[in-house]
Amino acid sequence: MQTRKITAACLVLIWSIELTLLAAVRGEEGMYVGGTITNVPEATEGRIDTKNEEKLIFNSDKGGFEIPYKSITSLEYGEKAGRRVGVAIVITVWALFSKKRKHFLTVGYTDKDNKPQGVVLEIPKGRAKSVITIIEARSGKKVEYESNEAKEHVHG
Repeated sequence: MQTRKITAACLVLIWSIELTLLAAVRGEEGMYVGGTITNVPEATEGRIDTKNEEKLIFNSDKGGFEIPYKSITSLEYGEKAGRRVGVAIVITVWALFSKKRKHFLTVGYTDKDNKPQGVVLEIPKGRAKSVITIIEARSGKKVEYESNEAKEHVHG
């Protein structure tokens, strides 16, 4: 009986770890992956707001930043697909053959002192096209795609 309880507890723990590791940003959420912003920690989840016509805004509980569209100098988009080998060894064979796709937008810009800066944002899968279209229109810059697959994801 004790063995069953321990086994059940281990399975629940492994399942919850798998859900955490397989998660990607979704819905309206995004993530500041990293860059030259110092007031927001790397890997901070928050909201990518493109509603303001003058600036791209990122807000989170840990801080935020604004990038005026007119200061954007470059845009790059790519998908990172990584095999989850570590998860597969512990969890299931299924995880080894599945891909976790993340959608990254790198924004290069100049700050108020005219110094080059950059941020990498993870964009939710369903928002890549709209976010990129808005930023391109407001900044006057075109996105460079890391691959044809990334371009197809956005433009179909």
